[in-house]
Amino acid sequence: MSRRGGSGGRKPAVRSAKGGARSTAGGGRNAGKNGKGTTKGAPQRPAKKAEKVVFDAPPVLPEEPRTLRLGAVPGATPGRWIDTWNTRMPNVALELVPIPFARQRAALTEGGIDLALVRAPFDDDGMHAIPLYEELPVVIASADSHLLAADELVPADLEGETLLTTAEDVLGALALPTTPSSIPPLDTVENAVETVAAGVGILVAPMSLARLHHRKDVEYRILRDAPVSPVLLAWPKGATTPDIEAFVGVVRGRTANSSR
Repeated sequence: MSRRGGSGGRKPAVRSAKGGARSTAGGGRNAGKNGKGTTKGAPQRPAKKAEKVVFDAPPVLPEEPRTLRLGAVPGATPGRWIDTWNTRMPNVALELVPIPFARQRAALTEGGIDLALVRAPFDDDGMHAIPLYEELPVVIASADSHLLAADELVPADLEGETLLTTAEDVLGALALPTTPSSIPPLDTVENAVETVAAGVGILVAPMSLARLHHRKDVEYRILRDAPVSPVLLAWPKGATTPDIEAFVGVVRGRTANSSR
């Protein structure tokens, strides 16, 4: 006859208060909620990020075409700057407006142009004026003049020569050892060059004007130790625009991405 409660016997099931049997086996310890296994230590899926709300951006409107009017006195050479401008500012047409030296300031104050390449002497009262470069003076003489035997001239070489003058005399008083002409000041440099070609006198002018009015019957030589002709970029104070600032950047050699 077997003994009850022996060490080798199976323990009886413990009944719950509801009368059901509750297992004492260890397998139920890892049961999760609702009878499922625990998820502790399992990789978690990241929560979805909320989508950004993108509002309609304002449309990019094309830049309105416009014009920048650049005045230039005779002999001024803005060609390289115009090329750079046309590449950098394709929507802004650059209109080159020739202006006479005698009216260079009036052209700016009357509003016919936005800015201008002018020559000194220039009355810069109420104006911005940026020096750009200086031109050497030259002696313009007839093709058969003895002065052309030298490659360059100095004031002493002109002693006794008849000096013509013009209303466009941009060099002012030169204090040369020349003889005054009996001919009144001519209207333009072009008129004076025509007179020189006829063998009457010589003319001293900036090199660019000698090139502008070059003829087969005249030549020129650089005149050392004489006043130069400064060229400036000018525009009225209070009239600066983004386009004018952009052109100033071009003549000063700024790149498209450089700051002011």
